[in-house]
Amino acid sequence: MTSDHDSLALLGEALRSLAEGFVRLPEASTPLDRGPLRDALLAAAERLRDNYPYHHPLYVGQMLKPPHPVARLAYALATWINPNNHALDGGRASSAMEKEAVAQIARMLGWETHLGHLCGGGTVANFEALWVGRELRQGGAVAASAQAHYTHSRLSAVLGVPFRSVPVDAQGRMDVGALEKALGGGEVGTVVATLGTTAAGAVDPLPEILALRRRHDFRVHVDAAYGGYFTLARGLSAEARRAFDRLVEADSIVIDPHKHGLQPYGCGCVLFRDPSVGRFYRHDSPYTYFSSDELHLGEISLECSRPGAAAVALWTTLRVLPLDRGGEFARGLEACRQAALMLHDALARDDRFAPLCPPELDIVAWAVRAESATEASARARKIFDASAERDLHLALATFPRVMLEPAAPVRRWDADEITCLRACVMKPEHREWMGRILARLDAAASACLGRPAGV
Repeated sequence: MTSDHDSLALLGEALRSLAEGFVRLPEASTPLDRGPLRDALLAAAERLRDNYPYHHPLYVGQMLKPPHPVARLAYALATWINPNNHALDGGRASSAMEKEAVAQIARMLGWETHLGHLCGGGTVANFEALWVGRELRQGGAVAASAQAHYTHSRLSAVLGVPFRSVPVDAQGRMDVGALEKALGGGEVGTVVATLGTTAAGAVDPLPEILALRRRHDFRVHVDAAYGGYFTLARGLSAEARRAFDRLVEADSIVIDPHKHGLQPYGCGCVLFRDPSVGRFYRHDSPYTYFSSDELHLGEISLECSRPGAAAVALWTTLRVLPLDRGGEFARGLEACRQAALMLHDALARDDRFAPLCPPELDIVAWAVRAESATEASARARKIFDASAERDLHLALATFPRVMLEPAAPVRRWDADEITCLRACVMKPEHREWMGRILARLDAAASACLGRPAGV
């Protein structure tokens, strides 16, 4: 495990600089008894060994991307102050840093004017966007694709608004024809377009969805929690590029810096194109809004206490890795996509596997060929376990027949869905590690199926 011990010296230097800002105060430190602290920390370290190796290139399971070293250090640095970005009273510097960082994300998406803030993650961010949509389209339903994150149906229930699930096509994208039928009744107030579904990384056809606004009255919310940063990447498919290029026309966008933005959990972000929606957030506090007449972040957020450390970490990371096309950060995303294409191409050449359509971003999913759908699912689970025994950690995901039929993974459909293997190739180093990943997958599959590829 790479623990980045050398960077701790930088943290010490930064802490000394931070302390210089408070030198006029009388000494108030409390002596520490290092013995109990050491025992507790070592006990915590031992407990934390009971984890999958999320940080390692052989982990390609879920969307767990290690924070950048500077994000870890900046987050830790901020905890010595422990700012609360609910109001300037509790997080003066970190609130300013949050506004600056969020503005950089908004500019990346094409917005100079916006209203937005950080939050605990994509769920809270999507909740706020759907809530504003409800206030603007009273009684309107929320429509999202059948491959959209399950949080949209759950949040719609919490908000007390109807939810409409829209079928997908063979690429896992929202079926625009089916969406238009759903819009025909005039009941849909918000359409959620997902730019990077969490199961397969599909990119909904945003240009076609936006075109429907000429005939129907609805808001467009883009859930780009996972995929939003790929707007910076070169080499996307033509369809995906067209979708990202139209982000500027959405009414609201969600993006998670704690996914591809190299931040610790939790760090989500919600943005609105029209700043006037802030009127729905307006409220008063009898004790926290007195230190400034400026807009407090707590006045445009449903959350109250929020870690200022998350804003400090994001702001600091953006100093090292600006959100520039062609820059180091963007090249890291491109490396992830290249690794995903390498994995997909290798799977397509292996007669034991039936990959879904080529990856739009950096998620790859594939079925295991078998006589029946039920047997294909069982084989995938066995290879999943056998891969883990070889320190290759994959994920399992269930996909509908419409997304699998083009790959023809089975002769007999005794079920309408198949459990598949899935890899989130989210670390740039996956490109260099792909040979070792494939070797372990081949060994696991051969152990389970009794034959190597091509036999």
